Amino acid sequence: MSELKIFSGRANRSLAEKICEAANIPLGNADIRNFSDGEIWVKYIDNIRGDDVFIIQPTAPPSENLVELLIMLDAAKRASAKRVTAVIPYFGYARQDRKDQPRVAISAKLVANLITVAGASRVLTMDLHTPQLQGFFDIPMDHLYASVVLIEHIRKLNIPNLAVVSPDVGSIKLARSYAKRLDAELILIDKRRPKANETVVMNIIGNVKGKNVLIVDDLIDTANTFVSAVYALKGAGAGDIYGACTHPILSGNAYEKLEKAPVNQLVVTDSIPLKQHSSKIIVLSAARLFAEAILRTHRNESISCLFDVDKDKVYDIT
Repeated sequence: MSELKIFSGRANRSLAEKICEAANIPLGNADIRNFSDGEIWVKYIDNIRGDDVFIIQPTAPPSENLVELLIMLDAAKRASAKRVTAVIPYFGYARQDRKDQPRVAISAKLVANLITVAGASRVLTMDLHTPQLQGFFDIPMDHLYASVVLIEHIRKLNIPNLAVVSPDVGSIKLARSYAKRLDAELILIDKRRPKANETVVMNIIGNVKGKNVLIVDDLIDTANTFVSAVYALKGAGAGDIYGACTHPILSGNAYEKLEKAPVNQLVVTDSIPLKQHSSKIIVLSAARLFAEAILRTHRNESISCLFDVDKDKVYDIT
């Protein structure tokens, strides 16, 4: 069997180090620099000829993180690695998955093509904004779920009279899975989006009066959707409000909105490094989940058992 080697880009090196620690494998040596004009240059210090290489790099903003991943893939391919897996904890551009208006790009498909052409043999990611994106790839893709990390934390909070809330129709399947695992009622918020990054709550489908609620989503960007849901639920008589999301993008003044909003706690993963500290945000690491997936992929074993949150939590670290 070829040797397993793990490398990291600069987008989230701390997560890569935790993954390597959990997998008991040293993080590989790669030299990544920027030229004076900003161009990215990559060289693998370790010999990777014939190796099974995993490159950890979320493609969160800015776009340089995506370009860096592409260059690392190309360098690994040209260094004669036997197999190159792109480990993308957060898959950027996933929200641009269709032509929702004339003369726009389907950027998610473009990014999938770029990753494939750059030299990836397979992709390992977590909580795609739309799971259908797996069909954009012509190479194998493994899709992990952060619920195996987040739900255990929610259970430990012992929140009484809990209802799980989907902040929009797109998150209903995710919210349903949380509600089932937590034995909680499911509530849906009907929203309208007048334009990008703006949200208006129209209706709350279900009774939240007197209930403590958990709002679940795959990502929080500007926090408009999340905060609008919080205020709408409070206005409808909800008690304590909690949130759980996989990818804390938190752009613009999202942190300020969260601090002002009547939310008790927001639980996120470390798929993206936080830009600043917040007393309301709890970060749980997905490192052991990724480490187990990487080891199983290297050994050509199934990773489907990692999707069952009721099994032993070998990947649960806080």
